[in-house]
Amino acid sequence: MDSGTAKTKMTKQEKSWIMYDWANSVYATIMMAAVFPIYFSGVANNAGQSGDFWWGIASSGGMIVLALVAPMVGALANFIGYKKRIFLIFLVLGIGFTLLSAFSNNWVFLMFGYSISLFGFYGSNLIYDSFLSDVTTPQRMDMISGYGFALGYIGGSTIPFLFSIALITFGSNFGIDITLAVKISIVITALWWGLFTIPFLKDVKQLYGMEKPKSHPIIRSAFSAVLVTAKKIFLDKRLFFFILAYFFYIDGVGTVMRMATAYGATLGLDATGMILALLVTQLVAFPCSIWFAVLSRRYGTLKIIYGAIFVYLFICLVGFIMGFGLEESYFGVDTALILFWTLAVLVGTVQGGIQAASRAYYCQIIPPEHSAEFFGFFDIFGKFAAVLGPLIYSVTLGIFGRSSYSILSIVALFAIALVILHVGKKHLQEKQE
Repeated sequence: MDSGTAKTKMTKQEKSWIMYDWANSVYATIMMAAVFPIYFSGVANNAGQSGDFWWGIASSGGMIVLALVAPMVGALANFIGYKKRIFLIFLVLGIGFTLLSAFSNNWVFLMFGYSISLFGFYGSNLIYDSFLSDVTTPQRMDMISGYGFALGYIGGSTIPFLFSIALITFGSNFGIDITLAVKISIVITALWWGLFTIPFLKDVKQLYGMEKPKSHPIIRSAFSAVLVTAKKIFLDKRLFFFILAYFFYIDGVGTVMRMATAYGATLGLDATGMILALLVTQLVAFPCSIWFAVLSRRYGTLKIIYGAIFVYLFICLVGFIMGFGLEESYFGVDTALILFWTLAVLVGTVQGGIQAASRAYYCQIIPPEHSAEFFGFFDIFGKFAAVLGPLIYSVTLGIFGRSSYSILSIVALFAIALVILHVGKKHLQEKQE
């Protein structure tokens, strides 16, 4: 890529595409990572249930369905005019069930409502990611993808997150208890998500795709396209090795993100301290997501992914030490909270970068006219991974009865990914520009 290309101003379509990261990142922070997991664990624990166990189950629930339908959804979205329609269906499910979660105190409803909203969140992201090839060029994908995650962290995550922290911490001064503060935060999440999606809905258009078939039903055509795309992926060693490694390492990334506060709450860490630590994650992730894009252009995307995986291995080991030390009384809660803050900083350095790099690399090696189909398979690997990680956590907890062992089990996912990348290194680098 020449420097002129890298310095070209963003187009209106690129900016509007990036804005959806700003819009939906509030869900990832409030609902998936910080406020809602702690709230849900508390509600479940008060009902005599294991909060982090059922949180793991809730995080896996809707993903099983999405993982199964993702290839067909991607194939349907690949027909001209269908991407935006399917995106809207997922968007309504995500925002709608997020909003409904603010009006219930029943842990079972909260669990199922969260699963459906997660289904909508990830489903909309499947289609959103496939639009990357419609809004920019292959040479700019690393930059645009990285800026998307960066804007999400500094805006969509941080601003409503700060308000939620203030409301939870100081709301009692105005007669607002913690439960009401959480409910208000959930409402804000839904409103923020919907409002800032408007630029994407208005400006982003589908450029690549296939014409709707006239001779036979669209479902039949989509199913045939799924089979053809699957064959292409399995025959293309570069695609096959990358997407298989992605399955394991993105599983680990997602599990760390979804289980962090539930893990800390089970260990007895202060909720406010954990939420503040996760704020640090968002602040660190903003410049690091952009930094990853710069490093990807200089050293190659795959090398950056390798480095991020090694950082996550270290994160899991420190997380195990934090839990094991508390369980064995080697140190107290204050020391554990310091370790939690350390982990928050480390996660911030790689969380957005590894996701942006993975999205950009995959988009570069697939045909743009079939982007939605291929992202359907990208999504199925990612979403089955989203099922596997929390299940491994919960099953390990059920067997050993120790949360520290659960977090240690996630190390295996990153290790397997490294082995696959190493085995497929020759094929991955043959066409790497």
